[in-house]
Parts: sequence; structure tokens; C-alpha cells
Amino acid sequence: MLLGEASAYPHGSGKPQAVRESEVVLMDCGCSVQGYQSDISRTFVFGKATAEQRKVWEQMREGQQIAIDAARVGVPAGAVDDAVRARYEKWGYGPGYKLPGLSHRTGHGIGLDGHEPVNLVHGEATPLAPGMCFSDEPGIYLPGRFGIRLEDCFHMGEERPVWFSTPARSLDQPFS
Repeated sequence: MLLGEASAYPHGSGKPQAVRESEVVLMDCGCSVQGYQSDISRTFVFGKATAEQRKVWEQMREGQQIAIDAARVGVPAGAVDDAVRARYEKWGYGPGYKLPGLSHRTGHGIGLDGHEPVNLVHGEATPLAPGMCFSDEPGIYLPGRFGIRLEDCFHMGEERPVWFSTPARSLDQPFS
């Protein structure tokens, strides 16, 4: 769990954390089912969210949808990441992997290992194919302030992706 400012660092912070009113809470969880891994992240605000927190949450959720819309059989995996970054850059994030913005890949392969190839990352030329499984987590990170990450996993169906988990509906209903 990452709280407040620590949520701005995708892989956490060594600083002590405490839950505070109106701060972001980012939970990254998963489990193993018959040897296969899951990975899911949810972000919400303890107490009342600020207008900026709501805006960034909505942008990140749109980024997650852009990724799922871009993922089609035969498309290079890197094109999914490129689609998300193009929108984020229009909103003033980045460019590329610069912060504030998305400092890591849009998603990773998932299966028997929690992180495995193929990644949804710029330059990845592997075409998406039925049966491939990925996370979809194009977080938005604002160092020194907060970060928003929603993560759900999907598998490639015959033509398009199919969610394993149901994406969060809103900042106020992250688990429904």
C-alpha cells in the first residue's frame, strides 16, 4: 500500500507512511490461482478528494481505456503504450517517460510469473495474439504530491481483449 506522496513512486518509498485525511491510498494486490498470477491496483482517497485528484483519476482511467481499445490481435504490443502516451502528452504529461506522467510501461505480460514478457512498452514489436495476457496500468505520477494507478488484467481473445477483472467505476467506488 502506498499513501499520499509515496503513491507518486510506482515502486514505493522507504519513507514512513500514515493514512491522512484527503490523501491518496494506492493498493496493489494479487493472488495465485492454479499457479497463474493476478495483479490489480486500486486508488482512492481517504476522506474528501480534491479537484486535482479527481481530474488525474479520470485521466488515468481514460488512459486504461485507451490501452484496452488499442490492443487488437496483430497490433505490435508497443503500439498500446504509444497510444496512451500520445494522449497523456496532449494533457501536458511527459513527454515520453518523463515525470509528471507515466514513468514506466503501460502494462506487462502476466501468467505463471507476475511480470513476464511481452510488455506493453514503446518499441515492443511483438504482435498481440490470442491467449496473451497482460496488465493494463498506465499510471499517472506527480512526484512530491501523489500518483494514481488503476490496474486490471486482460487476455487477448480472438480479435480483441477480454478483461479478467472489472475496472473501477470511479474514485468514489474503486471496488465495485
